[in-house]
Amino acid sequence: MRLNLNQSLTMTIDLHTMQTAEAKKYLQQKLDTAPKELREIEVIHGYHGGNALMNMVRKSFSHPRIKAKSIGLNQGSTTFILK
Repeated sequence: MRLNLNQSLTMTIDLHTMQTAEAKKYLQQKLDTAPKELREIEVIHGYHGGNALMNMVRKSFSHPRIKAKSIGLNQGSTTFILK
């Protein structure tokens, strides 16, 4: 985790090399144990090696802590905005 300039906690999670089921379980685990002060999680899923991880993160993955998903200019990552 790192502290950014606006003093909210953010986390980066890299899913490269994971299978979809493994990545889903890993994200679930991280969100279940994340501190309540955490406001954003940047999920790096890539997109050049296939779209399975990207589709899972953007379309089918959900968790009660996720308020919104933000897709920026980098197609290989998605940011979860947390409650």
